[in-house]
Amino acid sequence: MQHVLIIHEVADYPAWKRVFDFAAGIRKEAGERSYQLLRYENDANRIVHFSAWTSIADARRFFESPRLVQIRRDAGVKAPEFIYLDAIESGTL
Repeated sequence: MQHVLIIHEVADYPAWKRVFDFAAGIRKEAGERSYQLLRYENDANRIVHFSAWTSIADARRFFESPRLVQIRRDAGVKAPEFIYLDAIESGTL
């Protein structure tokens, strides 16, 4: 399974979350299979989006598309950092 870790600051979390939820269908259609949202302990507008994808190519195509660039801009996302990851192991303790 391939994953994407995105770290970004948003102008207003509730406004960003509405856009994020609205885009669930297009994320699924593009290849996102699951996600987690996390935020920094002392900064409610610093968000981490960790998601599993069908492939890194699908994720890159989606996140780098002009449509997504505009959606991020409209949602108030500031300077996102994308980290594309291949899973090598997981477990439960």
